Amino acid sequence: MSSLEGSVVHCIPEAPDFPEKLAAERVVWEKLRESLPDDVVLLHSVSVRHGKSEHEIDLLVLWPNVGLAAIEVKGGLVSCDQAQWYQSDRQGPHRIQNPMAQVQGAAHAFQDWISERMGTRISSRFAHIVCFPYTSVNQNWEMAGIPRELVIDQKDLSTIEHRLRSAIELQGGGFSGLAPTFVQRMLPHLSGDLEAIHVTEAEARGNEDVQNSLTQRQATLLSATRSLDRVMFVGGAGSGKTWLAVEKAKGLCAQNKRVGLFCYNKGLGQFLKSEVARWRQNKPVHTGEFHEYVRSLGIPDGKGQTYFDVEMPHLLREHADKMAEHEKFDAIIVDEAQDFAPDWWASLLACTKDPLNGQVFAFMDNRQDVYRRWDGEPLGGSYGQESPMIPIHVDENLRNTRRIADTFKSLNGEHFKSRGGTGMPVRFVQCATEDAIDTASDCVDALVDEGWANNQIALLTTHRRHPIHQDAYDSGTIDTEYWQEFHADSSEFYGHVLGFKGLERSVIILCVNGFKDLDRAVELLYVGFSRARSLLVVVGDESLIAKACGDELKSALDGAESWRPVIALNTTVDPR
Repeated sequence: MSSLEGSVVHCIPEAPDFPEKLAAERVVWEKLRESLPDDVVLLHSVSVRHGKSEHEIDLLVLWPNVGLAAIEVKGGLVSCDQAQWYQSDRQGPHRIQNPMAQVQGAAHAFQDWISERMGTRISSRFAHIVCFPYTSVNQNWEMAGIPRELVIDQKDLSTIEHRLRSAIELQGGGFSGLAPTFVQRMLPHLSGDLEAIHVTEAEARGNEDVQNSLTQRQATLLSATRSLDRVMFVGGAGSGKTWLAVEKAKGLCAQNKRVGLFCYNKGLGQFLKSEVARWRQNKPVHTGEFHEYVRSLGIPDGKGQTYFDVEMPHLLREHADKMAEHEKFDAIIVDEAQDFAPDWWASLLACTKDPLNGQVFAFMDNRQDVYRRWDGEPLGGSYGQESPMIPIHVDENLRNTRRIADTFKSLNGEHFKSRGGTGMPVRFVQCATEDAIDTASDCVDALVDEGWANNQIALLTTHRRHPIHQDAYDSGTIDTEYWQEFHADSSEFYGHVLGFKGLERSVIILCVNGFKDLDRAVELLYVGFSRARSLLVVVGDESLIAKACGDELKSALDGAESWRPVIALNTTVDPR
């Protein structure tokens, strides 16, 4: 279906057939068609069969950025006496079902039906409204379950746009307005094709709009812990920890504090910078990698991992002893904090005005300790014992679909909860380990043929780099063009699981092309699985995966669909 931009109110059907007995519905439909904004979708007689029950919504309104409304229209004179409803026609008054109960039942059935087909539960505001176009209702009238705001009577028709919007925003259950992309996703299901359709690029973006909305609700954790100066937010992949870290930094900067927002990975560091660049208010003194901050102070680079893990932090701590008070941090925030070695923590805290009691906020997932730097001891190195950090557990997965989250739920403990939509099945492509990179590359082309945009796709390896990734290293563009292209969303991305921690894309092709260290395989696969928001494709040798991670993760792939990437429009997916 074409875009709605530039059109008049989009009606489905365009010209409904209203027999005489539906004259009241015609009156309301015409009023809505004439008064609603151009981007609204107006549907008549939406029939829903859900399970064994059948329902009908007289009028359904999809209002971008506002919400949804299901409207039950009752013509004639409508009255209510002792909780019994009556409708008068030529034959006189007769009993009818409670119109609000009628529209609520139909709306709930519609929500269940459309959610199953889209793989995402509707979380937008949804109002259930009754309309009596030939009846006057006192403005002070109300009864249990039917506030006056959800009743549109004869007089209200002249201001129906205002009445409808007010009802959705003030009385509609839900968390947010209706994303325009979500409207576009729903239309194919409502315009005649009742079968489930393949998840498209637009549908994935709609799913992710819902995930973003759920993530923003995590702000309550920051509000609840605002009086705590040292907090360790511990949560599994997809729980929105990076979003929380950025929001925490924004809040502290708004208080005119000198803030440092740190991480270890280059890709994550550039992502944090891109987020901070959008702020109009005060910004952190430093945003990005820990070692980048050390270099910014004039401490030279060395060679070897020992230098970066031990000697460089030691030089930073010596430098901190000479820093003026106004140069030090009021607060530090560390994302992916499990990547920080104890000596890094000690030297970083030395750069704060109050190493023992100053504000420190760590966001971490100990199951993603792929570098094996964190030893399980309290964060803060030599400062950790004196002023321990309070752990706050973030148990809900919000950034992945449920089918993706199910692949790693065994690693997140008994309190793990997946809140995303159902989503598409995980796909598994069996191949020899030595063929994994070529096969994964074929998957990129096949997915583009399916309709995914290339900038929605990332191919991540578990061992040796993909040739395109290797070329970026060999040409010396890793620090510039390589990551800039990723954050610009300009094309597909080729990287390594270790460098993609804290980042995500709609589609992840996880190329299991071996492991440098089998002891770290579980963590690598966990990180790789959880980077996908809408579709996960795992490519590799099933026996290697079983050997690497045993029952912990292999069982999660048993329900995956076996897929053979075909570079054509007729790509097929066969049940495993």
